[in-house]
Amino acid sequence: MLKPSDQVTALQVTALILAGGQSSRMGTDKALTLWQGVPLLQRVVEVAHQCCGAVSILTPWPERYQDLVFDPTHGGSIQWLMESAQNMGPMGAFAQGLEAITTPWVLLLACDLPQLDPSILLAWMNQLPVQRSASTAIAYVPYHQSWWEPLCGLYHRDCRAGLEAFLSEGGRSFQKWLSQQSVISLAVDGAIAPMLQNCNSPQDLTSPMNGSQG
Repeated sequence: MLKPSDQVTALQVTALILAGGQSSRMGTDKALTLWQGVPLLQRVVEVAHQCCGAVSILTPWPERYQDLVFDPTHGGSIQWLMESAQNMGPMGAFAQGLEAITTPWVLLLACDLPQLDPSILLAWMNQLPVQRSASTAIAYVPYHQSWWEPLCGLYHRDCRAGLEAFLSEGGRSFQKWLSQQSVISLAVDGAIAPMLQNCNSPQDLTSPMNGSQG
């Protein structure tokens, strides 16, 4: 158990939200798709502001979303990061986003996670050390049914070199990369599993795990 003085604060964590997918299975822009009357990206941004001192959105289309989240009632400000190339995949997007992050830790989030629970994310953040040594983990990631959930995880900026090396060798799988790193697996129970369910298709919007669209 970390002492309070050894734990990170919100100011030491930046939320990096990826909003550059093609949404081919959804048939329409996932970030703008409504869940209980609220666009998915807006939901994720609101939760991110509750957990982190800074929020960045990486996307090729900032103009598409700026009016959506630029509202003082949602709290906080957004750093918009222009995705340099489409179809780079989430790993490539993460690597690019890391270039602009200055905090020690990054909360990486997909834009299509409508059931994010800030209390769970904050509990995970409480496990993070302020100072990471060479022998400690570079990431804290949920692990569920033999599968990493990389797009709802916490990563130290020190992971950047290894990530870029993996990409330069043609790697594209988060599963393979994480299996090669020092990672703390975050347990997933019945309360956490629904939070990790993303929305890839219209069916996901009305599945029992996800609830119903308002």
